[in-house]
Amino acid sequence: MEKKSSYYINLENDLGAKNYNPLDIVVNKAEGAWVYDVDGNKYLDCLSAYSAVNQGHCNPKILKVFKEQAEKVTLTSRAFRNQQLPLFYKDLTELTGFEMILPMNTGAEAVESAIKAARKWGYQNKNIPDNQAEIIVCTNNFHGRTTTIISFSSEEQYKQSFGPFTPGFKIIPYSDIEAFKDAITPNTCAFLLEPIQGEGGVLIPPDGYLKQVEEVCKENNILLMLDEIQTGLGRTGKLFAYEHENVDPDVVMIGKALSGGFYPVSAVLSKKNVLSVFKPGEHGSTFGGNPLGCAVAREALKVLTEDKLIENSAKLGDYILNRLKSELKTDIIKEIRGRGLFVGIELTIKARSYCEALKQQGILCKETHDNIIRVSPPLIITKEELDIAINCILKTL
Repeated sequence: MEKKSSYYINLENDLGAKNYNPLDIVVNKAEGAWVYDVDGNKYLDCLSAYSAVNQGHCNPKILKVFKEQAEKVTLTSRAFRNQQLPLFYKDLTELTGFEMILPMNTGAEAVESAIKAARKWGYQNKNIPDNQAEIIVCTNNFHGRTTTIISFSSEEQYKQSFGPFTPGFKIIPYSDIEAFKDAITPNTCAFLLEPIQGEGGVLIPPDGYLKQVEEVCKENNILLMLDEIQTGLGRTGKLFAYEHENVDPDVVMIGKALSGGFYPVSAVLSKKNVLSVFKPGEHGSTFGGNPLGCAVAREALKVLTEDKLIENSAKLGDYILNRLKSELKTDIIKEIRGRGLFVGIELTIKARSYCEALKQQGILCKETHDNIIRVSPPLIITKEELDIAINCILKTL
């Protein structure tokens, strides 16, 4: 007999580290935009595993490739070559226009890899003195959970009792171009930021900001490095969020939807002069670039483009924003903002109870920064399904 939710919740609470505070739903099946719990309840997923399942849960096309590749070879390590890796490079460079790829597994690994590449690039190309390279970052950033990455977080909870921290980073206010200019020194090698801050609450910089950043980077010979792990691959209605301003970054980090939720796959994309700083033995990953991950990622990219999920995100993103802004009339709303199917509803009060109330109605969202509800359903969602979510949000708030 199938055990009920309480059994699994109690087991997790007893045996697991308490580094998450999940909603009390125990998922055992998922398909498309829907998930099902062990008690037989059905929910519309409006979080998409933080944009990792843009292609929908258990996408049948990706699943087919996953099974086929798993029956051939899953892992060789980079000690040998495999058939899928060069094809992954080819597909990704042709789709994105970048010249060189470094495959990794998680988003945090992609960011760590980009930091290492930027520092070495600075020493080799700007003659920055050894161990003096500086990278500028922004307040409210979220780039991962490693010791180095939390060292430049402005969120105290992420840092408390985890020091000592890694030096070499300057934190400036997000979307403040003058603060960026003032922070630059001869030792600055890169500016690392999210084109839209997801964990920060779907914070969108003013129009023209990224273009100004690009110009300042070029004037000062600084690498522009954009973290598109959550915003990339169709989430904002374009392949990458930076395309809304037509900027030309030197380095982009991607992950999450790169595998459609089937497998941890991430990558650093760059112009050739950046990633070419690495020589054999200087950086690596046992699982990075493995044939199973590469095959899955290739199909995940194909689904995004051939099934026109990016276009669907743009179209339905405009629709949900228009409906919420025109119909959501309540004093607890501070701001509604978004781009594509990436929406933040900022409240004047804490959001957790509203996420729990939405769960009771079959809609799964999650709060961020206490008072913001993030709405980011899979890009395969239909207008009819999205209306279900919108109507529940309107009713609940």
